[in-house]
Amino acid sequence: MTALAPWLQAQLQRLLAQRGHALLLSGPSGLGQYDLALALARAWLCEQPTADGACGVCGSCHAIDVRTHADLCVLMPETLSLELGWPLDESAQKDIDDKKRKASKLIRVEAAREAVAFTQFTRSRGRTKVILVYPAERMNIESANTLLKTLEEPVGEVRFVLATEAAHQLLPTIRSRCQTHAMVWPDPAQALAWLSQEAAVKGKAPEPEQASTWLQAAGGRPDDALAWASTGLQTATWAQLPQALARGDWGTLSGWPPAQQLAVLQKLCHDLMASASGAPTRFFPADQLPPAPRWAVLAQWSRELMSTARTVEHPYNAGLMQEAWAARTRQVLGNASSAPRRA
Repeated sequence: MTALAPWLQAQLQRLLAQRGHALLLSGPSGLGQYDLALALARAWLCEQPTADGACGVCGSCHAIDVRTHADLCVLMPETLSLELGWPLDESAQKDIDDKKRKASKLIRVEAAREAVAFTQFTRSRGRTKVILVYPAERMNIESANTLLKTLEEPVGEVRFVLATEAAHQLLPTIRSRCQTHAMVWPDPAQALAWLSQEAAVKGKAPEPEQASTWLQAAGGRPDDALAWASTGLQTATWAQLPQALARGDWGTLSGWPPAQQLAVLQKLCHDLMASASGAPTRFFPADQLPPAPRWAVLAQWSRELMSTARTVEHPYNAGLMQEAWAARTRQVLGNASSAPRRA
């Protein structure tokens, strides 16, 4: 069992003192929703729980470690289940193995129906049963409605923990049935210490400046910063990226996944809008940004990027899409205005 980050451990202790059968962990990506949700499930199912959470050594804790606990149902998109090692049901796994279909990026209604059926079974270890849903916004309307009645009126001792990175995308009826917990942002110094330690464990021990760059690139979100650490992102590379994109130089981004390329453009747009408004930047060093285009140009670009984000993972010609992004970025950043900044 991996130790929780200190800011997650503090939240776990507070949540374990609460009553109620359904919790919704809500916040932007990279704040540890999944880790906290799993820690809650562990503690609820643990045979020897403490005020700090699960014991980590009992049969229940071991069963969760090896992904075989009979009283835990994990609802995830199939792609994420495969990535994190949670088994799919036999029919879904067979369909994917036989190439009848690809693993779903959404939480399928069939999985939601299985979760409802799971609540009808007798408890295996006697404490409770737990349904963990992550990311909850990946439920479509049919999946969410399938789960809703059970969430409203759970059968027997069943507890829910839903974790989301986009609470606004959840059905209001789902949100209203849960106690919402807003994920806590860690102190930057605490996040940097944790990031350096975790990166070192993964063989990416950073210099202090590099760890700060990863955290800045992630907008202060530790889990996302650790993902940057895995790429070995260098401080100079990140600092020089805005000017490179303004020149039409896409070399740094060319090998990155499309979703990551798009995220960088959104971060650049955010910081240019912040700079144009006289606000501090979040992702890039302010002195490394190109001159800000007119506000109307930035606002239009922001809307375009948000629209593109909704379909970035759909099948398309990646090369042509990248060329279009590069051309549009150069066009936008070529519209720098000498007018005073927006007040």
